[in-house]
Amino acid sequence: MKISARNQIPGKVKTVEEGAVNAVVTICREHHNPIKADITMAAVKDLGLVEGKECYAVIKATSVMFATEKLPQLSARNQIEGTIVAVKEGAVNGSVTLEDPYGDRFVGSITNAAIEELELKEGKPAVAIIKATDVMVAVD
Repeated sequence: MKISARNQIPGKVKTVEEGAVNAVVTICREHHNPIKADITMAAVKDLGLVEGKECYAVIKATSVMFATEKLPQLSARNQIEGTIVAVKEGAVNGSVTLEDPYGDRFVGSITNAAIEELELKEGKPAVAIIKATDVMVAVD
């Protein structure tokens, strides 16, 4: 599978919380923070998502936000702590890469102004924040 989404994180389905139209799929990444995806029930059935099935959390870089610390009162379901390993500024927007303690990398595309205001620099701790509705699920 080749796609343009910068973030393709492997894992296994831990749980599928079914609703009338949507489901929240929890993707386990070994021994660390699971990633939650809010997808349609049709997608759950089409992909055959059941507990233990190998899959990928797929996230576009434009859907990854950053903070300097975890935010306890936030509706976004995914907050991944790590260290900034790369920052590349462009004309208006830049690319920030965060690596969690287990080696998974999350790339986000944010404004240069946000990079400067948050003082995002290589080696600095940060948190990647991703809404569950921005997480797609893929299978081989």
